[in-house]
Amino acid sequence: MFSLFLKHGEPAIDEQAVLTAIRHAESLSRAEIRVHLAAKMKNNNAFEEARHVFAKLGMHRTELRNGVLILVCFREKKFAILGDIGIHQYVTDVFWETVKAEMQELLKQEKYTEAICHGIQRAGEKLQLHFPAGNHNPDELRNEISRD
Repeated sequence: MFSLFLKHGEPAIDEQAVLTAIRHAESLSRAEIRVHLAAKMKNNNAFEEARHVFAKLGMHRTELRNGVLILVCFREKKFAILGDIGIHQYVTDVFWETVKAEMQELLKQEKYTEAICHGIQRAGEKLQLHFPAGNHNPDELRNEISRD
């Protein structure tokens, strides 16, 4: 097991488990999922911060506009889930808020890796439903955890 120790005494997460969850979700759909760990938020609003990071990572450049970003800032105890317009047209804000609440419960229990993997899994379920993998399933974005 490989753990990523975050800056400033923040909790460790199992980076390999997160990457495995991303690869699995992406293997079942034609979508892209990224996780971004923010050392400090530049914007007080986690959703606005996620929008900024989403653009910075070029996640809007996927063919079907179906990328999903999970942004976590452990230091400020904030996180957000952001889906591009391709997936958002099929799911409502209620779905994203439900996933966020489920993740929040795991984060409160200090199950950091599980919370992130749960968000990936739940997003992956919707992505698979609306963008199933086919013969053409390019990996448009690198499968990595980005950081700032």
